Amino acid sequence: MGLFESWQQWTHFLGAKVEDAKEDGVSSKIIDQAALQIGEYLAKNVEPQNEQERVLADLWSVASSDEKKALASCVVKLVEHKVS
Repeated sequence: MGLFESWQQWTHFLGAKVEDAKEDGVSSKIIDQAALQIGEYLAKNVEPQNEQERVLADLWSVASSDEKKALASCVVKLVEHKVS
């Protein structure tokens, strides 16, 4: 099973990267902007590998620009809690 096939591994990996970025002084605003860009990339280029990723992809596909920003921010918050 690859890294992105397991929801638990994916969220833990992302959480660790967010934690590393914050320790390096990256602001929450920049992290949220990066999450939005990553979300756009994933939506266009990567097929969801599990049910959770499918739900995120489905939500992303119908979300407005502001809703995508909120969704990306929520994903950041979710993964931060996975490493706490």
